[in-house]
Amino acid sequence: MVPTKTCLLAVCIPLIALSPLWAGDAASFVDLGFSPDGRIYMFAQYGVQSNTLRPWADLFVVDVPRNNFVSGGRISYTHDSPVLAGQDGSGALYRIIARNASMAEQHGVTFLRQGQPLYIALDNDPPPSGERIEFRDFESGNSFQASLVPYLEGSGDSLKSSFYINLERTGPGGAKKSYTVGTPGIKRPLITAYRIKKVMIAPHDGSIIFVIEMKRQVQNGYDIRYMIEAARL
Repeated sequence: MVPTKTCLLAVCIPLIALSPLWAGDAASFVDLGFSPDGRIYMFAQYGVQSNTLRPWADLFVVDVPRNNFVSGGRISYTHDSPVLAGQDGSGALYRIIARNASMAEQHGVTFLRQGQPLYIALDNDPPPSGERIEFRDFESGNSFQASLVPYLEGSGDSLKSSFYINLERTGPGGAKKSYTVGTPGIKRPLITAYRIKKVMIAPHDGSIIFVIEMKRQVQNGYDIRYMIEAARL
């Protein structure tokens, strides 16, 4: 029988609230699971365009050791008509998953092999840039500290940004190991802020996933989108 993981769910202390300015749309993040060896991770996001009310979805397949997409591992879909009253855009998610079921089979991704959450941030409560968050995996005995370090350049329509994560793992015996997670050389246009929304670990093998919430500048406001950073510990 596979042992059940027991993990501490940490939450951010409310320190800085998001700006009340809002004119974009907010995506929902979906954990679609790992391959049995933890080397491949699949996730999605979906929502409704604020200007057209058309539902949309993105599907991603990530090579965890490379912290990069597999070949053909980014797929997007936008429906050609608006949602009906009361709908949340999840229909676009179901369609993109159904149309690309072979991708999950190709990479051995099992939807039931989802990540074990170690940390979840409260909505609207990102920690200040550089502040450490702490979380623990009770099965392995490892404890972690992580801080997201952003970099912004330019302003307005020329704004670009990047970030990386400083991660420190402390083993049950007290031994420490440090990691730098992310690709700070990638400059993303119009992303004004990042925060660690969630941290998960793969079943059995220790692959760690940081779910990053991105605040993207749009006319008179911002959109919320998600990405992940992955590492093998």
